[in-house]
Amino acid sequence: MAEIVKQILAKPIQMADHVVKTADDARTFKQECAELKAKTEKLASLLRQAARASSDLYERPTRRIIDDTEQALDKALLIVTKCRANGLMKRVFTIIPTAQFKRTSSQLDNSIGDVSWLLRVSAPADRDAEDDDIGYLGLPPIASNEPILCLIWEQIATLHTGSLDDRSDAAASLVSLARDNDRYGKLIIEEGGVPPLLKLIKEGRGEGQENAARAIGLLARDPESVEHMIHAGVCNLFAKILKEGCMKIQTVVAWAVSELAANHPKCQDHFAQNNIIRLLVSHLAFETIQEHSKYAVASNKGLSIHSVVMANNDNTDNSSSNGNKGPEDDDTPIKSQVKRPPVPNSNQNEMQMHSLVKSTIAGKSQPSQSQSQQPQQQKGSNANNQSGGNKKAKSVSVSGPSIKGRESEDPATKAAMKAMAAKALWHLAEGNAAICQSITESRALLCFSVLLDKGAEEVQFNSAMALMEIAAVAEQDSDLRRSAFKPTSPAAKAVVDQLLKIVEKADSDLLIPCVKAIGCLARTFRATEKRIIGPLVRLLDEREGEISREAAIALTKFACTENYLHVDHSKAIINAGGAKHLIQLVYFGEQIVQISSLILLCYIAMHVPDSEELAQAEVLTALEWSSKQGYMVQHETIETLLPEAKGRLELYQSRGSRGFH
Repeated sequence: MAEIVKQILAKPIQMADHVVKTADDARTFKQECAELKAKTEKLASLLRQAARASSDLYERPTRRIIDDTEQALDKALLIVTKCRANGLMKRVFTIIPTAQFKRTSSQLDNSIGDVSWLLRVSAPADRDAEDDDIGYLGLPPIASNEPILCLIWEQIATLHTGSLDDRSDAAASLVSLARDNDRYGKLIIEEGGVPPLLKLIKEGRGEGQENAARAIGLLARDPESVEHMIHAGVCNLFAKILKEGCMKIQTVVAWAVSELAANHPKCQDHFAQNNIIRLLVSHLAFETIQEHSKYAVASNKGLSIHSVVMANNDNTDNSSSNGNKGPEDDDTPIKSQVKRPPVPNSNQNEMQMHSLVKSTIAGKSQPSQSQSQQPQQQKGSNANNQSGGNKKAKSVSVSGPSIKGRESEDPATKAAMKAMAAKALWHLAEGNAAICQSITESRALLCFSVLLDKGAEEVQFNSAMALMEIAAVAEQDSDLRRSAFKPTSPAAKAVVDQLLKIVEKADSDLLIPCVKAIGCLARTFRATEKRIIGPLVRLLDEREGEISREAAIALTKFACTENYLHVDHSKAIINAGGAKHLIQLVYFGEQIVQISSLILLCYIAMHVPDSEELAQAEVLTALEWSSKQGYMVQHETIETLLPEAKGRLELYQSRGSRGFH
C-alpha cells in the first residue's frame, strides 16, 4: 500500500517543482505568476508530507485527489510557461486572460484543501496537533459534487487508523449510511470498506464488533456484494466469532450470516465448509435440550437427552428393518425410562428414546434422586452451583462454541441468539441438500421441535421457517427424506408432533410455514397415520384465502399420483369432509384458491371415482362447470387433469339433477 501511494505522489511532486522553477523565470504577469508559485510551493509541501506519511494514507481518496491535483498543476504549468516567453513580439502577442489566472489559482486552492483533508483523515491520531496546514477544514472541495462519498472516505479512513473507540463510531456511521440507501452501501464496498470492518470484528471490543458485524450484514444486499465479502474472508472470521466471541456479538454475526445467505445462496457452501452449521446448531441447542439433563439415563457419566437420541439412532434403524414395532406405537411410561443405561440392539431402546423426546417436548420432568434432594432455593442458581451430576450432563452434551460465561447472559440475549441462529440455519438450508443433511444429522430437528413449543415468538417463527425449508428440500431429495424424516426417527416424530399441534391450533403466524412443511413431508407418512389429514381439511373451511390455498396445496401432495399412498390419502380427505369444502372453494373462492382447490378435487376424483360422498357433493357437476371457465382450463395442470377426472367420474356416477350455471 505505501509503495503504491508513493508512486501515485511522485508525479505531482515533480510537476509542482517544475511549476515553481518556471514561475521564477516569468517575463510577463510577474505578480500573477508569483501568486501561483506561492500556492504551488504550499501544495508541494503538502504532497511531500503525504509522501512521508504514505503508510497511513487511504488509497481510494488519494487516487481521486491526486488526479485532480495533477490537472490543476498541468494548467498552472501551461500558464507560467507562456509568461516566460522571450522576445518583444512573443510577449506582445501572448494573450492570457485574467480569468484564466483566477481559475487556475482557484484549482490550486482546491487541491491544497483536498490534500490537507487527506492528511487529516488519514492521520486521526494527529488531529490535535497545532499545524495550520492540516487543520480541520470540514469537507474538502472535492466533496462539492458528492459529499456522501467524502463522508464515506472519512469513516473508512478512521477504520484504518483510528483508535478502537473511533473505529467503533465510524462503523456505526457506516451502519446508518448502509441502512438508509442501497447506493451508499455500494459506495462503501467500492471504496474498500469491507476489509477494515472485518478487521474491527476481529480486533475490536464489544460495541465496535457489533457495529462492524451489523454493517457487514447491511452491505450484503446483492450477490456481487456478498461475493466480495466471501473473498475478503468473512466466512472464516464469522466461524471464529461464533466459536469464541461473546453472545451479543455472536447474535449479530448469526444475523449477518442469514443476510449473506439470503441474498446470495451460492455462499451457503462456503459457510458450511467453515463449520458454521455445527456452530449454529450448538447455539440453538444451548439451554434448549441440554437443560433437560434431568431426563438423562442415570449413569456415572450423566448422559444428556441428545446423547441418548444420537447414540441410538442406528439402533432404531436396525430395529425397524427387522420388523420391530416403531416408537410411535409405544406407551411405556417415563418412569421406566430412567432406570438404566440404553442396551444396544434392544426394542426397549426405541421406546426409551421416544419417551425421552416426548418428555422433552412436553416439559414433564421425572427428577433424579439427587435433584429432588437439592434445596429449593438453589434451583435458579448459576450452573457452577448445581449438582455434580447435572454439571456433567451439560459438559457432555455441549459441543462447538465455548460455553464459558454463556450461562450468565441475560434471557433476552439468549433468546435473541437462538432466534438469529435459527434464522441463519433457515437461509443456509434453503435449496441446499448437503446443508440440510448436515442439519438433520445433528440435534437441530429436536431443538426446532422444542423451540416451536417453548421458544419466544421470533424463535418460533424462524424455527418454523427453517423446518419448512428443510422439508421443501426433502420433498425433492429422496435420500434426505428417508434419512431425516423416516417414521421411526424420534426427532422427526417430535417435529411432526409440533407441526401438527400448530396446525390443529390454527391461530398463529406459524400456521402457513407449518402447513407447507407437512405438505412437503407428505410422502413420509404411512397409510395408518390418521391424524394428519383431518386438521388440514379443516383449514379449507372458513379461512383466509391464503390459508385455504396452502392447505389445498399441502393436501394435493398427499393425493397426487406421485404419492404412493394417494388412494389411501384421497379416501382420508373424503372421510374428513374435504369434498364439500373443496366444492365451495371451487365455486366461490378467490381465483388463486379456486385453482388449487380444483387441482386437489381432480386428483381425488381420479383416485376414488366410486365414492358416494363425491356423488352426494355433485363433484361431477362442479368439474363440468369448471371446464367452461376459461381462466381455469388455461392452467397447465388443470388442462391435463380435468378431462381425466371427468372421464373417471362419468364411469361411476351420473350427472346430478342440479347443475350450476
